[in-house]
Amino acid sequence: MFFHMQDLQFDAKPEGPDAAFANRLQEVLGGKWGEMTVAMQYLYQGWNARLPGKYKDLLLATGTEELGHVEMLCTMIARLLEGAPMSVQETAQKNNPMLAAVYGASNPQHQIVNGAGAYPQDSQGVPWSGAFVTSSGNLLADFQLNATAEMQGRLQVARLYEMTDDPGIKKLLRFLLARDHLHQQQWVAAAQEIKDDGLDGMPVPEAFPLEEEETGFAYQVMNFSDGTSVGEGQWAGGPAPDGSGRDLELVERPEAHGGRQTLPPGDPRLYGTPPGTTPGSATEAPTNAR
Repeated sequence: MFFHMQDLQFDAKPEGPDAAFANRLQEVLGGKWGEMTVAMQYLYQGWNARLPGKYKDLLLATGTEELGHVEMLCTMIARLLEGAPMSVQETAQKNNPMLAAVYGASNPQHQIVNGAGAYPQDSQGVPWSGAFVTSSGNLLADFQLNATAEMQGRLQVARLYEMTDDPGIKKLLRFLLARDHLHQQQWVAAAQEIKDDGLDGMPVPEAFPLEEEETGFAYQVMNFSDGTSVGEGQWAGGPAPDGSGRDLELVERPEAHGGRQTLPPGDPRLYGTPPGTTPGSATEAPTNAR
């Protein structure tokens, strides 16, 4: 059951309208790494979690908080659009070049489609997609991705912070930066606790038996580029992070192991008679080929 409280988690108001920045905020609202994505991602992971207790509760609590951040961004976008003139771009170009810079990248759909409000799309008008959401059923994999999502989201918010001088907008962005900071730490800590609790580990999924792999390829770092420094990282030597006791090794010149492949001829009814054969010959594909 959801219960909505109309008080915002944090309040910040812009000094005045700015249709161009309202459009920029759409990215951290409805973009791939925006608040809509993380809200749905954490909630679906929580709803699908088979394991009751702290991990499920963490996912549901955080996903619900992110829904509040969606509302906060929608509110800010609506405030930025309030009073923004419909034809300001043409007027500004004639009278005030600075004003033209502020409104020149405004989004006409904000006014035409949404009545001076936000919508579930990114800053380029690409609709938000459920394909952005990952809920794999493996908590370690999901928590690692959640940390990535918070890193990408905070990166975008930090860039937006440098694109405005409005103290009210900066106040909201500082709040979002702080929460993304916390959530990065949260998911990294949760991923480590999953390992400490023995529920999963590297490689994901830990339950798949390593002997079923082509194990010789699991510890070779292959250099498929002409760069010369790939062997300088920790990934190119020393103990493997999966705790297997194996060592990683760098292969400077990877070899092809599959050999050159020749496919059998296809159905001549679909592809014609292959070169070097004649209709009805023994090498021609049978007429019932699939």
